[in-house]
Amino acid sequence: MAAPAAAASAKSLIRKLLLHSPSQRSPFRFSISTAATKATYSKLASKNKANRANKQKAELLLKRRTRSGRELDEDGFSKQFGKDNSAHVPVLLGEVLDVFASVPLKSFVDCTLGAAGHSATEVGGKHSDPGIQGVLMDLGMSSMQVNNAERGFSVLSDGPLDMRMDPQASLTAEDIVNTWPDSELGRILRDYGEESNWFSLQNKIVKARSTGGLHSTNELVNLIRTSTSWTRGGRHGWIKTATRVFQALRIAVNDELNTLRDSIHSCFDCLAPGGRLAVISFHSLEDRIVKQTFLNITNCSQESTGEEEEAECSNFPSKIEPYNGKNETWIKQIVQGKHAVILTKRPMTPSESEEKLNPRSRSAKLRVIQKK
Repeated sequence: MAAPAAAASAKSLIRKLLLHSPSQRSPFRFSISTAATKATYSKLASKNKANRANKQKAELLLKRRTRSGRELDEDGFSKQFGKDNSAHVPVLLGEVLDVFASVPLKSFVDCTLGAAGHSATEVGGKHSDPGIQGVLMDLGMSSMQVNNAERGFSVLSDGPLDMRMDPQASLTAEDIVNTWPDSELGRILRDYGEESNWFSLQNKIVKARSTGGLHSTNELVNLIRTSTSWTRGGRHGWIKTATRVFQALRIAVNDELNTLRDSIHSCFDCLAPGGRLAVISFHSLEDRIVKQTFLNITNCSQESTGEEEEAECSNFPSKIEPYNGKNETWIKQIVQGKHAVILTKRPMTPSESEEKLNPRSRSAKLRVIQKK
């Protein structure tokens, strides 16, 4: 009887020790620690998931682009353009020459002062009669405009909040910043600048009106700098945000997107049958408008789901015939329409060597349409 009693006593002692151990005496502390661990794990898992999604998106965009196979001669490029950032360096020059190599260029217009199509609209007005074999529209801004502080385009140089392409125009960036309704200001920051932090910036710009408003590029840049956290792009992340804000204001001041649509139609109307229009854009908003306008010209609107329109476009062959008996290897995929052929179903982008030698070219996209 003594042995079983001793065993029972030992078991009771062990049970008491376990029940009153420090870890068991603080179940609340244990649960908090577990919750914190779960929260940290969940946060890391979400971050990893977002990183994977961004990586997959980047890979998809890389697959969908049609990168040029041309390679630039580094020595020749450096000898011709050197390291002068103010010099005008042609973008996709070899690719543009390929586009027009098979076209008998008796009449050709180079709208490299494009500024989202302003000069191209003038070209369309001056050459109302069809007969031009080739038109090149380069929508990039010249370094002279960007670096001229008095025009108000530069993020890094102080100047008036102007941003007018046409000095005779009445609307300026200062007018928009200081007088436009809150919702309209936010819309252009969101839609034209594609700025994710648009709502906060909108509120801070509107708040600045109560203390006199913003009247110079430096005042606007300083507001953006103090409104942009380091987590958004690092120490110099504010420069990217400022660039997007300046882009949005410039587009709104000059009504660039509507001008671009009109310019493309004007230039296409000028083309002779078989003539080509090539457009080089430098940001997604412009490229999206070029793409949609080309589709509208061909009567193959991407936004339309009507069976008749889809059937009308699908009746045409999927391959383009050699132009004047010449095969053109740069043409990969095309879109056939009633009035025109889009020769670049996907935009052509610079080669790796061109991006390396001329970083400004990295966002360039070339689209080409041919009149029937």
